[in-house]
Amino acid sequence: MKDDGVPAHVTRAARERAFSLADLPDLREFAAAEALRRGLPEDAIGDFLVALNEVATNAVTHGSTKARLGIRSDGRAVVVAVHDDGRDWRPEGEPGHDPPPEDATSGMGLWVARMLSSDLHVTTGPSGTTVTMRFLVA
Repeated sequence: MKDDGVPAHVTRAARERAFSLADLPDLREFAAAEALRRGLPEDAIGDFLVALNEVATNAVTHGSTKARLGIRSDGRAVVVAVHDDGRDWRPEGEPGHDPPPEDATSGMGLWVARMLSSDLHVTTGPSGTTVTMRFLVA
């Protein structure tokens, strides 16, 4: 087992890709193909891509100019992890847990991603921030 709690056999199967803001269209295409290959139903790809886009956009606009996407299978789920090197974020409570105010014009990305995924977890610290989302395979 690696120190992040993910069994080594699972991470070997992971596909990764570095990206910046300009790479988001290609990243979405890559992630959609990987999710389909890993069993995510075609009718779930739209929600998957909206959640991924929200988290990936946050990573390269609020975290650091370059970020990394990892996608893997874990049992009956597709797991996506987006990591950026941003270290200045100190959220109070679980980010994206509460809906944004009705008049909000920003700050909705993690909440939207949480609503569209079966699970969302945020880890932040000296090595940056990672948002991990799970999407169930039917």
